[in-house]
Amino acid sequence: MKGLSKRQSHVLNFIQEKQDAAGITPTIREIAEHFGFNSPNAAWLHVQALRDKGCLTSLPGRARTLQATRLEAPKTASRPRVVSIPIYGAIPAGFPTEGAQEEEGCVLIDVETLGVKPTARTFGLKVRGDSMVGRGILDGDLVVIEHGIQPRPGDVVAALIDGEVTLKTYLLQRGKPFLRAENPRYPNLIPKEELQIQGVMVTLIRKRK
Repeated sequence: MKGLSKRQSHVLNFIQEKQDAAGITPTIREIAEHFGFNSPNAAWLHVQALRDKGCLTSLPGRARTLQATRLEAPKTASRPRVVSIPIYGAIPAGFPTEGAQEEEGCVLIDVETLGVKPTARTFGLKVRGDSMVGRGILDGDLVVIEHGIQPRPGDVVAALIDGEVTLKTYLLQRGKPFLRAENPRYPNLIPKEELQIQGVMVTLIRKRK
């Protein structure tokens, strides 16, 4: 790309390759390790130069939000539109567990292929457990959740039930909500005191192995 040094081009290509292969962007430390820099500061300087030249964008104060805005490719080449969404830790697809969710970086999603329209209330959660295998949701998958949607019976939801978090199917019985696992090894969850829906699953991402 015109205006970039050879090393800057290599760094930009590395970031883009990571995005394409894993769906997430490398951290400054990972860039430093890949190129054998003595410290992350050297990698940061290259990234800052790419930002200044309009080749990269990122969200201030967040990890893994680097995104290439210009690529070393022919002008006729077209690429899918990707959007970065935050990942807020893991959620049990098994028995509920306690624990607040904290941000763990971001994932890039191809909005055209997945058919979703992320908003400021969209986030990702890593699946831990096998209670939702009947819906094709496996341990290690990433579920994309939209907060603020009113769930409908049959929706997969991230829920807080009696102070514990879980991923289950939302259903109604005689007008009262409960959560169903999609694996006969796990029981239905009927709230004793509280059921808060933190979001409805809008799509599923499975990493290629």
